[in-house]
Amino acid sequence: MNLRWTAPLLLTAATACTMPAAMPGAGAGIALPADATAHPERWPEAHSPAAITDPATESAIDALIARMSLEQKVGQLVQADISTIEPEDLATYPLGSILAGGNSGPYGNERASAAEWDKLVRAFRDVSERPAANGVAIPIIFGVDAVHGHNNIPGATVFPHNIGLGAAHDPAMIRRIGAATAAEIAGSGIEWTFAPTLAVPQDPRWGRTYEGYSSDPALVAAYAGAMVEGLQGNLVSGRPIGSKHVAATAKHFLADGGTQGGKDQGDAVIPESELISVHSQGYPAAIDAGALTVMASFSSWNGVKNHGNPSLLTSVLKDRMGFEGFVVGDWNGHAQVEGCTNTDCPRAIEAGLDMFMAPDSWKDLYANTVKRAVSGDIPMARIDDAVRRILRVKYKLGLMDQNPPVRRDYAAVGAPEHLALAREAVAKSLVLLKNEGSVLPIKPGAKVLVTGPGADDMAMQSGGWTVSWQGTDVTRADFPNGQTIWEGIKQAVEEAGGTAILSPDGSYDGPADVAIAVYGETPYAEFQGDVPTLDYQPAGARDLALLKRLKAKGMKTVSLFLSGRPMFANPEINASDAFVAAWLPGTQGAGIADVIVARRDGATPQNFTGRLPFAWPASAASPITDPLFARGYGMDYSTGGSVGTLSEDSGIDMAQALNIGRFFAAGRVQAPWSISIGDAGGKRFVEGNAARSPEGRVTASAVDVRAQEDGRRFVWTGPGQVAIEGPPADLSARFDAGQALEITGVLQAAGTGDTQLFLGDRAVPLGPLLTDARTGEVTSWQIPLRCFAGSADDLRAVGNAMRIEGKAALDLTLLDVRLVDVGAASCPSAAN
Repeated sequence: MNLRWTAPLLLTAATACTMPAAMPGAGAGIALPADATAHPERWPEAHSPAAITDPATESAIDALIARMSLEQKVGQLVQADISTIEPEDLATYPLGSILAGGNSGPYGNERASAAEWDKLVRAFRDVSERPAANGVAIPIIFGVDAVHGHNNIPGATVFPHNIGLGAAHDPAMIRRIGAATAAEIAGSGIEWTFAPTLAVPQDPRWGRTYEGYSSDPALVAAYAGAMVEGLQGNLVSGRPIGSKHVAATAKHFLADGGTQGGKDQGDAVIPESELISVHSQGYPAAIDAGALTVMASFSSWNGVKNHGNPSLLTSVLKDRMGFEGFVVGDWNGHAQVEGCTNTDCPRAIEAGLDMFMAPDSWKDLYANTVKRAVSGDIPMARIDDAVRRILRVKYKLGLMDQNPPVRRDYAAVGAPEHLALAREAVAKSLVLLKNEGSVLPIKPGAKVLVTGPGADDMAMQSGGWTVSWQGTDVTRADFPNGQTIWEGIKQAVEEAGGTAILSPDGSYDGPADVAIAVYGETPYAEFQGDVPTLDYQPAGARDLALLKRLKAKGMKTVSLFLSGRPMFANPEINASDAFVAAWLPGTQGAGIADVIVARRDGATPQNFTGRLPFAWPASAASPITDPLFARGYGMDYSTGGSVGTLSEDSGIDMAQALNIGRFFAAGRVQAPWSISIGDAGGKRFVEGNAARSPEGRVTASAVDVRAQEDGRRFVWTGPGQVAIEGPPADLSARFDAGQALEITGVLQAAGTGDTQLFLGDRAVPLGPLLTDARTGEVTSWQIPLRCFAGSADDLRAVGNAMRIEGKAALDLTLLDVRLVDVGAASCPSAAN
């Protein structure tokens, strides 16, 4: 029989419970540098509430652990991604958890419905519940990144990203958003979300800044407990979490928002006092509220990866903060621990990690962890402690009940009341930074031009982590129950007796009383969003040019600035009569119109209540030490709106700050460069995870090579090109230094015909180098700059850093394109 059906579960809420203490001596064999060793007595105290478990549950766990085989125990410690495992695999590999990563959808469909997600979860759970020979079966726990609503499913309610919610300064609303999000996650059969993010970003160059509520640890702490309570509901001793609630994950422990240079997965080189006072503050509130899981951070503290730091994971989190749930890793994060690989990392478990997130490395990691347990490299007591913590959460979710809660309510996904809440959140998130001449609110009867690349673009307003990981391929069709910003404004203007015209490129030449320009950052997530400076459009300045054209026509201009961080936008602010920080508002674009468009009777619409959750920079330098607008700043309709003429000096040497010499890295083109693909007669920018040239002869897609989506694969089915271009860059000094263009990638097929490599307007044959490469292996090709130019003068204004022109069957993945010092490399020639 299945042991889970026989375990006693329920006692009264008043029953006392004594939970085993954190694993004594965990990580004792791991030597740490003094500056990466936490002193628990200096940290804030907290404790998981007694209602997280009860004596009957602990007794049931005791009995279950006693019956489990070593393989079953180790299996509980491993989590696989749905893209690399089938339900039937669980019959052989008794894993404890399944996740769906940012680009993983049920049965290969990123746009699957709630019913399809539910079907997949049940398929995995059904296999996991088959009893083994010892009579034990343990259901899997299934997790997803639902970080601003249940963002995995088209048609779900997508709330503003956390930075926008931070601007609202409204913990009660956060609790409601947590409950609505939980209802939609649970409605699709899922019981665990990797949220909330409790980072306290200090350098907005970090690509995950928008996942943080604020740079203010006090606001993060105020939101932490509220979001956990919303997601999980109130915990009651002896009773599982209800069917409309899910397990929360406080992440990423710790200081992911404090890394040097704002580098994702980087190193927080800070004293312990700052680690405590700034970066730890959200966790006591989350733990006291009952957060069932915590996710370890990719990042390091003073050179030691958090996945392998026992003083943080065990001494601080589990002992001092009394956390009784389980600690899950991040995407192969254990592999970054010293001495570890994707498939072998006893140190992380010894340090206090309870569950590996091993999306594509799970099979070998499982086998090697079993071997490590047999050999004693991982103490059995530590394995049992990790298993206990995982089972404790599964019991609290009701997964171990004879009649577990049914999480299946497809109608909850995108429910009208949730959409209304998202619209409310959008309105509360907006921060007014300028309103010269009270151009806002838009007057009744006005003729309004709506323009800019973000005006009618659901992807731009929703940002990363929307349907897909990077969020770049979102379309209006994905959210039929949403509105673009244009649609919301159009409806409000017309209801007030006015006229609205859409012209995304600003080519409209007719009259208008006011122009609303919607522009900002294009979607990104994690490290792909890291930037070298806070300067918005440091090269090209296309949106500034649009604003100036509108002003030249005599129009009043309103800027709706979409961004995942505060940015240096003084030139754009100067060119605007009104400027609104709209962050990444999500799918309910009408929430913006609720604030900026007056009603037909002229009554003031909802006022601006948002206040900056981060300081707004006066220059492009970061961290922000001299803000233009302090954190907490924001105007409203009663406070006036003049800011005067702002300095347009970025305050930094842009030639050094920008990637002059670093064109492509980690699967993403580097600012200010752009990448395009094209056929003989035209091209288009590659802005998404997948793209196709106008005639379909070149396709592009994001791929994993050495890390998640760190490569861009280009496949030629006919004559076509891939180009990296930007503003004219002076590479003459690089020529004089004898540097070379280095292309690192993976060749799958060399193609037919000649392949040419251009830098500037000169080409060399690339075909011979490709022909000599070993297919399927990471390879670097170096071509000296002297191969492209006769003198330094030829490279004083290079706008084309790389262009590959190929024929059919060329299949090449780019990982890195840069200028490097080189020795005696020769120029390629057809005679090679």
